Amino acid sequence: MISSQSIKSIELHDAIDSFLRYLQIERNASDLTLKSYAEDLDSLVEYLTDYEGELLPPDRIGISELRRFVAYLHECQYERTTIARRLACLRSFFRYCCREGYTKTNPAKPLRTPRTGRKLPHFLTTDQVASLLEAPPANNKMGLRDRAIFETLYSAGLRVSELVSLNISDWDQDSNIIRVLGKGRKERIAPIGSYADKALKRWLEEREAKPKAHPDSDAIFLNRLKTRITTRSVGRMLEKYLLQTGLDKKTSPHTLRHSFATHLLDGGADLRSVQELLGHKSLTTTQIYTHVSTKRLRETYEKAHPHAQRSK
Repeated sequence: MISSQSIKSIELHDAIDSFLRYLQIERNASDLTLKSYAEDLDSLVEYLTDYEGELLPPDRIGISELRRFVAYLHECQYERTTIARRLACLRSFFRYCCREGYTKTNPAKPLRTPRTGRKLPHFLTTDQVASLLEAPPANNKMGLRDRAIFETLYSAGLRVSELVSLNISDWDQDSNIIRVLGKGRKERIAPIGSYADKALKRWLEEREAKPKAHPDSDAIFLNRLKTRITTRSVGRMLEKYLLQTGLDKKTSPHTLRHSFATHLLDGGADLRSVQELLGHKSLTTTQIYTHVSTKRLRETYEKAHPHAQRSK
């Protein structure tokens, strides 16, 4: 344990900046992760400034201040998932502060995380997926692009951030595999099926080449301005086809990833293989899809088996 004499004096803002640099450089955290951590720590700064009346340095923030901060989050009616995430951020931040000698102990460690429960992921049936994949017109350039986007998301189970980052050089057309840069900049190999392969080839026939010096010259998916498409643009594009097909409005690009995993398990794929294909670090993350498949299996059983049906 660090003695009081060895505590390094540092302002809270400086400690936060140091922590975020550590995440970026040493932990190779993604831009989205850095943004989330920065927002969570900004909320602590705002609380201390507005409600505690003083922006305390890390070594003067104790469990009492953090308990009042959590109570404040509940009073503001934040979702339990948001509070749980902020507590996780605080534990990581103060653990870093302990390691660097900015604090003696981690005041966030004893705090209890609120139970959040686990929502089953929203997914589409195979017929619904087919309806969505066929929605983009095949007789114009943007329609071919949109179809290739949907086919690739569903065929490879990609996150939308992974999809928009894809370059032509990431696609091995001979082996029908793509190299994907996932969370934490961890690379994985994802196979794609014949439908996605065909859709990608048709799109690339229409995609205009960019000068080699252009930063987006190798991007697979371009927008109308001929620059790399963004995650927000994919979301807006999907909304258009949801209206056209009448599918559930809560469907998002990530729904195709959920559908990919659910349909693989329904088809007999083992959990470890699905974990690898999704790029999940922990098998626990992948196990949520077994609950989806089990629920559907139970519903089918109760409808079909004569002795499973409840007596009226």
